[in-house]
Amino acid sequence: MMTRFLVWAMSLLAPVAAAAHPHVFVEAGLRLIVDGSGRLEAVEVGWTYDELYSLLILEDKGLDADGDGVLNSSEQAALAGFDMNWVADFAGDLFLQKGDAALELGRPVPLSTELGKDGRITTWHRRAVGVPAQDVVVQAYDPTFYTAYDLGGGVEVIGGCVADITPVDLNAAYSALEEILYGMPQAEAEVAFPEVGQKFADTVVLRCGQ
Repeated sequence: MMTRFLVWAMSLLAPVAAAAHPHVFVEAGLRLIVDGSGRLEAVEVGWTYDELYSLLILEDKGLDADGDGVLNSSEQAALAGFDMNWVADFAGDLFLQKGDAALELGRPVPLSTELGKDGRITTWHRRAVGVPAQDVVVQAYDPTFYTAYDLGGGVEVIGGCVADITPVDLNAAYSALEEILYGMPQAEAEVAFPEVGQKFADTVVLRCGQ
């Protein structure tokens, strides 16, 4: 599913390529955990990084030198949690809302880190929520659009609710981005890329008891 961003970005943003994002592509997976009382207890988030970014991480850490896609125990330990060193104001590129209120999430708890046979790294972490699940809206995106997310990793609801998923309209999203970029000097766009990430986000809404 990551190719959808690549194809659209190349075809629609060619005139403003110098300022074009994104640079990293992530397939996100969501496990929405609803308890017996109908509260959204936690969200487990999976990130599968694109091949190039995964390779850069491995090279930076000096891992998988033989390129066979298999990590020994010490290499696995060195890779574990590599993407969990968040700065204080980083929201984890995960945004939840109920009504007009943005929801606060707990700090991430690492669950797993794996290197797939396709050369891509997948990590999972868990974040506490603790609100009534009905009508909670979930979106995974980087506001700066440096990283592009889609829900290629799937959405699973554990508990008595279902996920209503609305895929992003990429045509509308890239048209809006083009309009913004053409309306600002290229040099300004390169220094301070507009925060358009939400425009490219799939939307998940929890429906319970229906």
